Amino acid sequence: MSATVYLADLRAGHKENLFGKLLRLLDAAGVDRIIGRDELTAIKIHFGEKGGHAYIRPVFIRRIVDRVKQLGGKPFLTDSCTLYPGERKEAVSALTCGIENGFAYAVAGAPLIMCDGLRGHSARRVPVNGEMFETVDIGLEILEADALITVSHFKCHELTGFGGALKNLGMGCSSRAGKMEQHSTVAPEVDTKRCTGCGVCLRACAHGAIRVVAGKAIIDSEKCTGCGRCIAVCEVRAIQIQWNEEAPLVMKKMAEYAKGALHGKNGKTLFVNFVTQVSPACDCYGHSDAPIVPDLGILVSTDPVALDRACADLVNNAQGLPDCALASGHAPGGDKFRGVHPDIDWRVTLDHGEKIGLGTQDYQLVRLEPKNQSW
Repeated sequence: MSATVYLADLRAGHKENLFGKLLRLLDAAGVDRIIGRDELTAIKIHFGEKGGHAYIRPVFIRRIVDRVKQLGGKPFLTDSCTLYPGERKEAVSALTCGIENGFAYAVAGAPLIMCDGLRGHSARRVPVNGEMFETVDIGLEILEADALITVSHFKCHELTGFGGALKNLGMGCSSRAGKMEQHSTVAPEVDTKRCTGCGVCLRACAHGAIRVVAGKAIIDSEKCTGCGRCIAVCEVRAIQIQWNEEAPLVMKKMAEYAKGALHGKNGKTLFVNFVTQVSPACDCYGHSDAPIVPDLGILVSTDPVALDRACADLVNNAQGLPDCALASGHAPGGDKFRGVHPDIDWRVTLDHGEKIGLGTQDYQLVRLEPKNQSW
């Protein structure tokens, strides 16, 4: 049975602006059936890192918050601590970063609450009975919330091919221990011919897994969690993931964690993806590179697998932009994700999510009709 995914393009006019379209999308997807009176509603977002700008604008989050309030719900914005050093490694820094990036109450209209506590350890294990895990470690406030809306910036990702609703659920709703469980399969390796011994990777590693010996970086696989931070900061591309037979395990783990994040919320979840500023890497860095395709719209569904698949298809069917990170696949129909990260099979997460009953890749795309605009 196919799932319904609702799409609104980014056209706007004097009869309806983009905020109005967003509200119509939420209503079309049945947000009124998901939110009940006085229900604590987690709106899972990504606060963004300082220096980045591709994360979803807080003014859009405000519209979702207001709609939840109109339905009688009690919304709060939430994110989780990161494994790597940065502006979101614990709650104080993360909440400060979120506020400075525009998610303050005065703008977004809802309080900010870390879903995994002060240092990323406030969590509970829940059953998933998956291929990789029997139980997974999910942020306590995600589990305690009555309803959950994930709002995700859809983009490429250096470890999973793309990041959307499933990554926002799997990585974004897990504790630090959960993130380590997902990442720990794959340790990067150093190409000594390229390595300059600059030490940038050493300073970026949160786990003391890198040292520089005789002018070359060395990674201790026993200490490495596989978070990929060192890969992103290496300007000479001397550090690469060992994309061997273990690589798909990371994405399978993430899919099972996504299932865990939905534990106990049957009929109480909604997923929103913004396919805008589709950047070549995660929003976890202090920069946002040029988008690889034009802005394509906002999509909403009650099925996270169908939603991410629809977004991936939209991106791949678009014309790639010039002067961006795309090395191949520019033409409509070309694989944009492999065009940026050629060694990653981004379909693994979707396939495994479908296999474990998280959703379906068979979807019907319903385009929101314009309100008789004269452009």
